[in-house]
Amino acid sequence: MKQFLIYTIKILLLIFLLLVILDIAYTQVYLNSSNRGKIDYVYNSKAREYDVVVLGSSRANNHFVTKMFEEKGLKAFNFGMSGGHLFEASLLLKLMMERNYKIKSVIIETDLNLSNEQRAEGIASKFLPYIHRSKTIENHFIKEKDFCQLYYIPFYRYITFDAQIGFREMFFNAIHKKTSHLQNYGYSALKVGNKGNMKNDIRALKPIRNKYYDEIKEICKANKINLIAVMTPMCTNTKGLDYFEKVNKLYPEIHNYENVVLDDKYFSSCGHMNDMGAKLFTAKVIEDFFKK
Repeated sequence: MKQFLIYTIKILLLIFLLLVILDIAYTQVYLNSSNRGKIDYVYNSKAREYDVVVLGSSRANNHFVTKMFEEKGLKAFNFGMSGGHLFEASLLLKLMMERNYKIKSVIIETDLNLSNEQRAEGIASKFLPYIHRSKTIENHFIKEKDFCQLYYIPFYRYITFDAQIGFREMFFNAIHKKTSHLQNYGYSALKVGNKGNMKNDIRALKPIRNKYYDEIKEICKANKINLIAVMTPMCTNTKGLDYFEKVNKLYPEIHNYENVVLDDKYFSSCGHMNDMGAKLFTAKVIEDFFKK
């Protein structure tokens, strides 16, 4: 029995050691990669300067045509991330400030994402390789219910979020295989003519006093960054469009551009404009906020 216990303990120690080694190896790969996605592009960067930085979800990523800002002489990048929430947008901005980015204006898409303070697992997980190297990331996750497992159990985060940061993604980072996320100054165009669901119902959504949006406001104020909060368009066949009016009652400073683009030909789906609609929308934003 004693020998069995000793053998079991040795096996467990070996497994623990293996997990520690794998954790260190995976983390080192991510610490040396900056061309796969927008999070590693920021984390593994040094100070940059931008006239315009765009933050938000896919409704930012697909709606702000960064090249149009560049054509006006404004250095810009779209850091919107499909599926992302304000949890991730706030953390990404914190990392930019930590790296001494000089930013004149931040455009933040704040509409449907105001309805929750949850993290978006698919996006938030991409910060986790750096959680032991960054107090900013650690402190942002510290109140999450699974923080202890993510922080203290070696390799746990890589197993739990295998699809996002597991072996396949680690391998692509190791060989520096690029993605399309950083192309077109971060803007992801949706093709004209490709139609998704042109009906939507957002009556169940309710905007809340969102702590992550409030964090973004505080960061911008502290760093003298001009913050432009915008609600972006949805198709007219949406039930519950009074949601946007409720947002304005809660946050009067957020600009309601929900009805700036109306025709269905400008939409790829009810919640996302195609490239043609995005250009029309971006032109309006530039005219209203960046006209010299």
